[in-house]
Amino acid sequence: MLWDGPSIELLRGFEATDAGGCVSLPVSAQHLLAFLALHDDGVQRGAAAERLWPDCTQYRAAANLRTALYHARRRGRAIAIESPGQWLRLAPVVGVDLRSARRSAQRVVAGADRLPAGCDELVDDLSAELLPGWEEEWLTLERERWDQLRLYALEGLAHQLCDEERYLPALQTALAAIAIDPVRETAHRIVVEVHLAEGNLASALRSYQHYRSFLQRELNVAPSPKMTGLVRNLQRM
Repeated sequence: MLWDGPSIELLRGFEATDAGGCVSLPVSAQHLLAFLALHDDGVQRGAAAERLWPDCTQYRAAANLRTALYHARRRGRAIAIESPGQWLRLAPVVGVDLRSARRSAQRVVAGADRLPAGCDELVDDLSAELLPGWEEEWLTLERERWDQLRLYALEGLAHQLCDEERYLPALQTALAAIAIDPVRETAHRIVVEVHLAEGNLASALRSYQHYRSFLQRELNVAPSPKMTGLVRNLQRM
């Protein structure tokens, strides 16, 4: 993510930066900043305290929130946290890599962009996990939301690349989606379609057979009729 001002990175791992470089923060302040970065419109203080410290009493959670706010503001002054009334939110000057990636992904899914500029960088962002290694409960739904959005965006990009006969990046983009969810059929189907578009019939059939064997082994199910139909004539050759 290219951003001239202070920023927070959530993809690939947490990092807060300002004009002086990376900002060292205690874990509680990292969690608070990450939580606010996930909520574009901000969040109420009480809700933030409850979500971030679910095992604490309301009083203790509120005290933890005040401490985290103090450290975040003291050590990362440029990473401004606004507090109108009972709400907390990151100041608009703070860039968040996830927000930028989400906007780009949503445009792809909506069909607003045809192979957006910086397509390779977008695929890299869409391939990245949200705060890997963090085990906080409040991340579970946010990760699911990110995973579903990036899967649809990667598949959309792979289709566009295939339509423009850019077969290698189309395959790589589809394989990035498969790495996120190996069971999901859509991306596997794109891989087969790209091989067929290239005229690599043997590769198409092999990709189908690998996926069929994987499904049988892992879930004891078969590919859909739609996918089987792609290679039906090849199996008869």
